[in-house]
Amino acid sequence: MKDAQIICLKCKYFYITWDKSFPNGCRAYGFKSATRPAVMVKQSSGTACLKFKPKG
Repeated sequence: MKDAQIICLKCKYFYITWDKSFPNGCRAYGFKSATRPAVMVKQSSGTACLKFKPKG
């Protein structure tokens, strides 16, 4: 089964920061990054983001 790509912009934990070096943030994992948080989670752990919750 192919993993579905996580779109951080549609997650309630995603936010835009004021930091030019790290403009993307994730409240669920508590970090900021230069790339989308789901990409960082996949690179770091090897698994897809487990904390994704749709907005709304």
